[in-house]
Amino acid sequence: MKGIIPAMVTPLDQREDIDEKALREMVNRYIDAGVHGLFCLGTNGEFFNLSFEEKLAVAQIVIDETRGRVPVYAGAGCAGTGETRRLAERLEQAGADALSVITPYFLTYTQPELQYHFEAVAGDTSLPIVLYTIPARTGNTLSVQTVAKLAELPNVVGIKDSSGSFDNILQLIDRTPESFSVLAGTDSLILSTLMAGGTGAIAATANVFPSAVVAIYEHWRSGEYEQAEQAQRVLRDLRAAFALGTLPSVLKAVLNEIGLSAGPARRPVAPLTPLALEEVRRMVAGYAERGLL
Repeated sequence: MKGIIPAMVTPLDQREDIDEKALREMVNRYIDAGVHGLFCLGTNGEFFNLSFEEKLAVAQIVIDETRGRVPVYAGAGCAGTGETRRLAERLEQAGADALSVITPYFLTYTQPELQYHFEAVAGDTSLPIVLYTIPARTGNTLSVQTVAKLAELPNVVGIKDSSGSFDNILQLIDRTPESFSVLAGTDSLILSTLMAGGTGAIAATANVFPSAVVAIYEHWRSGEYEQAEQAQRVLRDLRAAFALGTLPSVLKAVLNEIGLSAGPARRPVAPLTPLALEEVRRMVAGYAERGLL
């Protein structure tokens, strides 16, 4: 489990329904850019605002359009263990190659409770599982000790760490087996994670810059560290712009601006304010002037 895996947005039409045509186009765009996998139904995919049936529909479209060209990682995490297990079972039946399972959310859980949850889900599926921790969104974090225990399960094969803490990533790399994949979930830490012994990234910025994010990995793999750092720097302005709106409104606005049909974010996330949209357009124009779009 390695390389660059876009954390795909879920394109919606103006009625906020899934835009199948746009989703299929995105799959092909990312694969053509050389990505090493696709991750649907994550945070930037608005999994938290999709119904059970919509999640299955998104996954089925991505799996169908990918046609086995790269692995498809599907987000199975729900607020409770029972629903997560049911979704994991259906995603396995749909043909997903691996599951990403976010920590439960809304309530704050103890580490034994989180371990109990992941053990139950892992025991129900034969698919590889990538743990997903993003404490700023869920209010729960997987401790390094808990991850080390879960890494002993045969099908828990990696973690997407979106804590934003490089120290946490270093500890995960140090405390888990070499066969366990530590993936950066914070795009500013992709190269740092690779240099420290991580295996790649599940990256939101790869929606906009799939080739540049892939270049970070490919240059790193070839020992071309200066070029890898240059590719990493491409992401800075886009990452900074995410603060202009509620996730994933900025990312979708950028995609729409560059001619990709991402549509709106689903309400209650609002469209960008005119001022924020103006900032986004300035940023996009700056990237275009530099020949990056």
